[in-house]
Amino acid sequence: METTNKLKDINEVLEFLYSEFPQCFKQKDGIKPLKVGIFKDIAEKIEGSEKVSKTQVRQALRKYTSSWRYLEAVTKNEFRVDLEGAQAEKVEQEHVEHAQKALEESRAKMAKRKKPQRPRNDGDTKSYKSKGQGHPRHANKKAKVNNNKKPAPQQQQRRSSGKVEPLPANEVKVNNKVKVKLGQALVNATITEVNKDEVHVELVTGMQVKTKADSLFIL
Repeated sequence: METTNKLKDINEVLEFLYSEFPQCFKQKDGIKPLKVGIFKDIAEKIEGSEKVSKTQVRQALRKYTSSWRYLEAVTKNEFRVDLEGAQAEKVEQEHVEHAQKALEESRAKMAKRKKPQRPRNDGDTKSYKSKGQGHPRHANKKAKVNNNKKPAPQQQQRRSSGKVEPLPANEVKVNNKVKVKLGQALVNATITEVNKDEVHVELVTGMQVKTKADSLFIL
C-alpha cells in the first residue's frame, strides 16, 4: 500500500509555507503583514494536495499571525503582501492598534508567568509593626472598602458593549465583514468559511479563528 508524506506537526506545516511561498512567509527576518484573505489564496494553491490540508494551514496561520514578530510587523509596515511578496492593501490604523494591544497583552501574560510568587510569612506581620503601620488585617479591611468602588467602570463597559447588535443568520456569509467576540473584546474580522454551526473568520491581523455564529455581531 502506498504511503503519503502527510505532514502532522504544525511546525512542519509552517516549514511547508516557508518553502512554498518564500516571498510571503518568513521565519525570522523580513516578516510582513499578510494580505487579507491570504488563506483563500493558499487553499486554492494546495487544492488536492496529499501533503497538507486546509485545516492544517489554518492552524499554522493562527500560530504565525499570533507571534510577537508578526504582530510587530503589523505595527511597523505600511502595506501587506500577497503570496508572491507583492504589495497588497494598506495596513489600516485599526489593524495597527489591534496588533499593539495583542502584543502588549501577550507580553504581560508572559511576564506574569515568569514573575515568582512571594510567599507570605510571619515576617510580613513584623515588618508592618516595625514601620509603625497597622496590622495587615486592617489593611485588608481598607482594601475591601476600596474594592467596592471599582465595579462602576466595569458596569459602564457592559452597558456600552450591549449596544452591539448580533449578526442576523442570513448575514452569516463568506466575505461579509463582522465583529467577532474574543473573550470580552469585539474584533473586526471577515468571514472566510461557513460550515454548518462553525464559522471561520480572519481577524484584522490576518489570524484565522474558528467560532460560532452567535459570537458574530454587526460591524
